[in-house]
Amino acid sequence: MSGHVETWQLRARFAAALSRMYGAEVPAYNTLVDVSTDVNRDCAGDQRLGSLERVTAERHGAIRVGSAIELADVADLFSAFGMYPVGYYDLREAASPVPVVSTAFRPIDAVELDRNPFRVFTSMLATADSRFFHDDLRRRVESFVSARQLFDPELIADARVIASDGGCPTPDADEFLARAVSAFALSREPIDAAWYDELSRVSAVAADIAGVRTTHINHLTPRVLDIDDLYRRMTARGITMIDAIQGPPRWAGPDVLLRQTSFRALAEPRLFRDVDGTVTEGSLRVRFGEVEARGVALTRRGRERYDTAMAEPDPAATWAQHFPTTDAEMAAQGLAYYRGGDPTKPVVYEDFLPASAAGIFRSNLDSDADAVDAPDQSYYSLDWMADAIGHHIHDPYDLYEKAAS
Repeated sequence: MSGHVETWQLRARFAAALSRMYGAEVPAYNTLVDVSTDVNRDCAGDQRLGSLERVTAERHGAIRVGSAIELADVADLFSAFGMYPVGYYDLREAASPVPVVSTAFRPIDAVELDRNPFRVFTSMLATADSRFFHDDLRRRVESFVSARQLFDPELIADARVIASDGGCPTPDADEFLARAVSAFALSREPIDAAWYDELSRVSAVAADIAGVRTTHINHLTPRVLDIDDLYRRMTARGITMIDAIQGPPRWAGPDVLLRQTSFRALAEPRLFRDVDGTVTEGSLRVRFGEVEARGVALTRRGRERYDTAMAEPDPAATWAQHFPTTDAEMAAQGLAYYRGGDPTKPVVYEDFLPASAAGIFRSNLDSDADAVDAPDQSYYSLDWMADAIGHHIHDPYDLYEKAAS
């Protein structure tokens, strides 16, 4: 339609604008994008898991919010970009627990994913979990969060209209995008030092969420076709990477699910306000540059086998005992999704692994606290989250079944 910017076009422009903003805030991210582009160009011969154009343009972001009300606003905002909640992730249950529950907002249709597959992994602080937050702290955190406003109500109202209309008039697009992007810019407002420190003793992630009055992009993630090569190239450039690549090991057979790594979070200058009102300069290390390599999506049977393989003392040494070495065998055994059952057409894994996400969160922290050893008596669940945000949360397996049919 003439004079109308479609949802997918808004999504592509939103992803590109966030990438420019984050690159200005975290310059090492630009290096990561450059190296990813070089690696992808060198691997251009293998496009089974996506065209070179799509893979190089691909990004996922991560943000954090403090309450279900804030998460509901995120859901409404992202719906304007054709991004819907998929999956429920409980990072409290990971080997390196983080006090958040999460979902991922992304396109759900194969055509929309091919146009632009931007995703945003969105975590909400689990204040009701007494293993992390005792009653008094929970009350104070929830009071702090309820007193702030992350998103302009007019922005959210406009997003709902755009989502309903499937896009917006061309003259309105630039202004809407600018307002949406600015909502995720890093604030330069002084941080209450004592409050931030108290939350840091619970979790650095908790402090990043509820120790400030705004939200921001925590990381942006380009996609790369050879993550091991990228890791080597980044290290050769003097960029300090985290200790390991998270997810399944490198091996000679089909790549499955998701492998991720990142450069270490860099010290960013921030202002802090002391109890007496004095403002001083300091720094925080909470934001980093992540990179990912995506493989074929596993079926439920394949995922069970994956979990068994990852539980081995040395998964890399025993991986071939759990997975066949060809896509044809993966398809024959019902372990992974392929379009029309054709093993030359793998369905790309579009989602996330909670163990990997928690591992990267924790590996980028100087230190972090652990939960109290006690039963979880909180109410968090997929159904709770869907009801709280007023949006259906899609089952990833249902989407892969549809894509493979």
